[in-house]
Amino acid sequence: MKVLTNLPDYNSGGAIRAFLSERGMGIRKKWGQHFLVNPRARSVLVDALDIKDRDGVFEIGPGMGAMTSLLLEKGARVRAFEIDPGFGDVLRELFSGDPSNGEGDASFTLVPGDVLKTWEQNDDGSPYLLGNLPYTIAAVLVGSLIEKGRFFRRMVITVQKEVALRMAAKRGGRDYSSISVLCASVYDIKPLMTLKAASFYPPPRVDSAALLFTLRDGEKNRTLFAPLVRALFASRRKTAANNLEHFLSVSGIMGSGVRPRDCAKALLSESGIASKERAENLDYRAFNVLADTLEAWIKEPKWKGNF
Repeated sequence: MKVLTNLPDYNSGGAIRAFLSERGMGIRKKWGQHFLVNPRARSVLVDALDIKDRDGVFEIGPGMGAMTSLLLEKGARVRAFEIDPGFGDVLRELFSGDPSNGEGDASFTLVPGDVLKTWEQNDDGSPYLLGNLPYTIAAVLVGSLIEKGRFFRRMVITVQKEVALRMAAKRGGRDYSSISVLCASVYDIKPLMTLKAASFYPPPRVDSAALLFTLRDGEKNRTLFAPLVRALFASRRKTAANNLEHFLSVSGIMGSGVRPRDCAKALLSESGIASKERAENLDYRAFNVLADTLEAWIKEPKWKGNF
């Protein structure tokens, strides 16, 4: 285990403010910057990853490096994605520089810029992810990773509580949505804790929550899974048949002379889904079957003949 020295006081909002002021820096609201000043919470989140020495970790939004320091002390190899150039400079200063410049500890790599635009080009295959995700990108980032087949052994993320409720929601509930299905299709999800505003500096206006995502063995990426999930949740009051009909009519999947309504009903029937069912009552397994059925039909188009 490494012992890092000369680190800021991560447990005090005043100390963080003074540290930033000395460098002519401030908090950027547009990037949703809130620093977790609760040391117990930070330890719980890092411990939940259950990383071993030399394990690779994606860290999203490291800020001043409070969680980064814990990861490095555990012997992890950290690839930190930070959008704020000023905090990028702080991270280089605290963790002995960016090894891509020939400096410092090879256990730490900084990737500057928007993680939504940079993660694919800087993917080193790390099996773990840790992130305090701003509301504006949380669902988009997690959805993008899953849709593109980038699965982590474990992920621990902190998000606004309402986003956490949607991600972990079960079918039939009011929070159940397309992101619920995407997350459940790959991961078992466990709520870790609720974090009140006082756990952060500056305090946000709403509570946050931390979630643990554990990858299930044997999951695969289906090309049409995510588009089908989004399509069937597009109009929650409409039936699966109506939403699927619209998807088929605009997707260009079918050939000419085929009625989308007939095709939608036949696809649902073969998938074991009632036409009048609604997406909010379907779990990820039902969507898996529907995606597999549609992909099989594309390889050997049934709509060229009779249903």
